[in-house]
Amino acid sequence: MKKVIAVLSILLSLTLLLVSYTPVYAVEENNEVLESDNASDFYKIKEQASGKLEQYSEKYGSKAYGITAMVLDTVRIYSIPFCLLGIAIGAIYQYIIGIRRLDIRDRGFNLIIAFVTILVIAQVLPLVFTIVVKGWVL
Repeated sequence: MKKVIAVLSILLSLTLLLVSYTPVYAVEENNEVLESDNASDFYKIKEQASGKLEQYSEKYGSKAYGITAMVLDTVRIYSIPFCLLGIAIGAIYQYIIGIRRLDIRDRGFNLIIAFVTILVIAQVLPLVFTIVVKGWVL
């Protein structure tokens, strides 16, 4: 019975909240709706990304190659903190938790090996892509 009362009171409060919700718009003195900062920030980020895509497309000669280069560059940048965090977690498993349990120690060692491999691949893959697309230039 208590559960039914609790569920009904939650549903009633949610219903009252939804019914009483009215949107509020910010206006200036001449009744013009102000622009949202979030929308303008989103537009700036979109313009920067499209400008970066155009630069990569010009550099590699094709839109498909430009998109691939941009994705590989983004993966290269974000793989460093992700893999360092994974290596730290693997080290905790191996050297702290794994002192008492050998299966956890092996799991930590495998995590370290996996994240180091991912890090090396993510750092070398853009270089390999550039060499294949542009050729080896001395």
